Amino acid sequence: MDILSNLTYAEGSRKKKKRVGRGQGSGHGGTSTRGHKGQHSRSGAKFRAWFEGGQMPLQRRVPKFGFKNFNRVEYVTINLDDIQSFIDSGKLKETVINKEFLLANNFIKGKNKPLKILGNGEIKTKLEITANAFSKTAKEKIEKGGGKAVTI
Repeated sequence: MDILSNLTYAEGSRKKKKRVGRGQGSGHGGTSTRGHKGQHSRSGAKFRAWFEGGQMPLQRRVPKFGFKNFNRVEYVTINLDDIQSFIDSGKLKETVINKEFLLANNFIKGKNKPLKILGNGEIKTKLEITANAFSKTAKEKIEKGGGKAVTI
């Protein structure tokens, strides 16, 4: 009969914490498992995470290269063939397409990035597409298909 007061942990499921510096009888007295002498044996010993003990550190051995342009504008993109496939599948019935519509219908992700339409594929439907940017070929193909490419 199991009573709550009789419940115990399974044998070997709990490990006792190593108590150091509690006398020689504990087996962890004396140097308290720190060894003899040296920086680690003293109190207040700290090393930076990348410290390599006198060896030239990795971040200084590896050369620097390239740069990150902080003025770069990162767009969320969609190709014309993707838009055409949405129309062909019946998911897209609108003639006016903008970023809010594409986000609402989960055609694109990245609500904080500007939208750019790329010219991969063909568009057979007359559409008015509003976006932050268009590639040159995308703009040509939309206008060739009788649509309008509106840049915000």
